[in-house]
Amino acid sequence: MKVNVSEQPMPTGRRSASPGGTQQDRQPAIRPARVDPVPLAEIAALLGLPEDGLEDAPAVTGVTLDSRSVVPGDVYFALPGASRHGADFARQAVEAGAVAIVTDPDGAQQLALSETSADVPVLVVDAPRAAVGGASALVYGTQRGGGGAGVALLGVTGTNGKTTTTYFANALLRALGHRTGLIGTIEISAGGEPIPSRLTTPESPEVHALLAVMREKGVSAASMEVSSHAIEFGRVDGVRYDVVGFTNLTQDHLDLHGTMGDYYAAKARLFTPERADRAVVTVDDAWGRRLAAEAPIPVTTLRTEAAGPADGTDTADWTVTDARRSGVGTAFELRHADGTALRVRSGLPGGFNVANAALATLLVLASGASAEEVQKALDTDPFTVEVPGRMQLVGTAPAAVVDFAHNPDALERALDAVRPEGAGRLIVVFGATGQRDQGKRPIMGAVAARGADVVVVTDDDPHDEDAGAIRAEVIAGARAEDAGQGLGRRIDEVAPRAAAIRHAVSLAGAEDVILVAGRGHESFQEVKGVNLALDDRLELRAALAEHGRPSCRTGRDSRLQARTH
Repeated sequence: MKVNVSEQPMPTGRRSASPGGTQQDRQPAIRPARVDPVPLAEIAALLGLPEDGLEDAPAVTGVTLDSRSVVPGDVYFALPGASRHGADFARQAVEAGAVAIVTDPDGAQQLALSETSADVPVLVVDAPRAAVGGASALVYGTQRGGGGAGVALLGVTGTNGKTTTTYFANALLRALGHRTGLIGTIEISAGGEPIPSRLTTPESPEVHALLAVMREKGVSAASMEVSSHAIEFGRVDGVRYDVVGFTNLTQDHLDLHGTMGDYYAAKARLFTPERADRAVVTVDDAWGRRLAAEAPIPVTTLRTEAAGPADGTDTADWTVTDARRSGVGTAFELRHADGTALRVRSGLPGGFNVANAALATLLVLASGASAEEVQKALDTDPFTVEVPGRMQLVGTAPAAVVDFAHNPDALERALDAVRPEGAGRLIVVFGATGQRDQGKRPIMGAVAARGADVVVVTDDDPHDEDAGAIRAEVIAGARAEDAGQGLGRRIDEVAPRAAAIRHAVSLAGAEDVILVAGRGHESFQEVKGVNLALDDRLELRAALAEHGRPSCRTGRDSRLQARTH
């Protein structure tokens, strides 16, 4: 059976084909324990297709893009990919129990030639990718909020700070008594229980299934990182957020978006009535101020910098004031224009973690908690939570820190956050990713030369590029900045990355600080299509041990206080 409808095409971008596989390649699907069956006719109606002839079709209890994850009762979305079409794997999907297929005209033609279309209903639309999110929300019952009534869903986007802000928000929500869920680049969890996932950024069927799982586990509030890739590729389609937050926008991902204007436009699509009820926007940069002015939903603004922009547009609903050192972190006040004030403390070093803590606080406040409730929760010091690979302390003498900073702005802020006081030197180990925004490589080199006394340039994830050529571009920027400013920096090129980390430790004295930047929590390095085991934290701890230097197994140690500001 086949029905058709025309749709407007989705924006262009990279696409990956739906993978195939045998029973031995089966991938476990993340699914709620119970799903109310949805008539296939309802899905057809959602897609704008006629319902005639679908009355007796089997009901749908799941959605997937991956033939290896099909379970009986699924509708399989066969999407076009870069090298293969999902229709190539429709036979495996049907054999695994798929009760219907949604695809485009090219996929339908392939199915007809293979006679797979005779086995199950095939719904044909011009842009099936655009239909996945809505169908997933319908099947898993997540059309409203984070998995249904009673679940508050917070989304955080921006170039830097998404992970830490979601961790902070969840910590504050827990202090308020919520059972929380998290969908992020480091982990996915529901009620404190980790949920394994094959994907760093889940596709929309998996996102909606995760939200339904959270609902089943009694989660009352959840936080989610929302990347520009997730927005661009429809991975959060059909998700409805109670509150969305914006951290900042700096140069990154231009390999995908092309220009900063297009990058901004992708982020701005999250701040619409179709996706969110309200927003909290940090207005420290011009992009944030533009977003606050243009977003067609209610916006609360936050300014975290000590001074506003020179053009006088420095007004904000909430402002960070009275920031002062508190252990390795910062205590500060969040003050509203009406005089209301909240006392907040970030347990992680750096001004950017003040911004992350302030945004997390306001997201929770905007989700419906009262100022009095939030202050009582803040008094329990929830923002001392350790965030893996984000300003994570590994050693103490020298202070040795691992951070995810992988673009110029994040690297500059990280260097500033860990700069030693007194006579100690700052040693940085970093690289640049292959097949990504090539223009930022010399900029990152220049940032490192300005901010560190010793610059060790190594590899990040080269992917399929020549690693030496990437290092050369970074080093060129570092040496040009060093020569132009007369900085007198030591600039070394060392590869592989583990050797670079050992080299940095060999150079460090007890009063120095080592920052290993760029990979954070990641435990594999991709080189020529091969994932090599590599964890900066483990390598740094091992190198410290080789040189008889002390290390710690948590990101919080009071001895860092004397070495960072």
